[in-house]
Amino acid sequence: MKPKQIPGVPLQKRGGFHDTESTRKFTSLEINSKFDVLKERFFSINKWKDYCGKASADFKLFDASGEPIDRIPKKGDFIRIEIPGPGTKEGKGYDWVEIVNISHRDTGRSESYLIMCRPSKEPNKRRSNIAHFYSPAATSNIMISKKGNILKAGIYGRNERPNFKVGITDKIRNFFIGIGGIFGFSKIQWKILAEGLLDFK
Repeated sequence: MKPKQIPGVPLQKRGGFHDTESTRKFTSLEINSKFDVLKERFFSINKWKDYCGKASADFKLFDASGEPIDRIPKKGDFIRIEIPGPGTKEGKGYDWVEIVNISHRDTGRSESYLIMCRPSKEPNKRRSNIAHFYSPAATSNIMISKKGNILKAGIYGRNERPNFKVGITDKIRNFFIGIGGIFGFSKIQWKILAEGLLDFK
């Protein structure tokens, strides 16, 4: 199985990958208003767990100085992730990613928004290591799209390898979670997010 080639998503070169998608079909009268709801949910990172339920990781948005914020994300912001299970010592119990790109694509036939994230240090910590179970070569690419009467939420992981440039405790933790992620653990969490974003009940 090969990774999908998605506009704006980096090419797969080394390590694990996944393409995690959920879709919903709506009538032509509903589709635009439902896409507006999906966009609001997509850019409300602090509320992602509310949409996804107790089994989901918890996501919180921070600015480059490490201050918690509640606004639409932008390039250079950070997301603090609290996944089920043991956290990193490096990140004080959390995993961190930096938002390295946000893009919008409208071809006339389809429209999409993409947030690209990369494993990072805890913001505003100059001498720290990457606080994430994947190495900084990995990306998580979170996308929503509208095409015809179909809405899609997708997360596309690329170049996923465990992060070993940390202390021994985190090395062990990152090995098991990183390998678990490559073999399906992270895909389960991303599937919960994709389904939650599209759950308009």
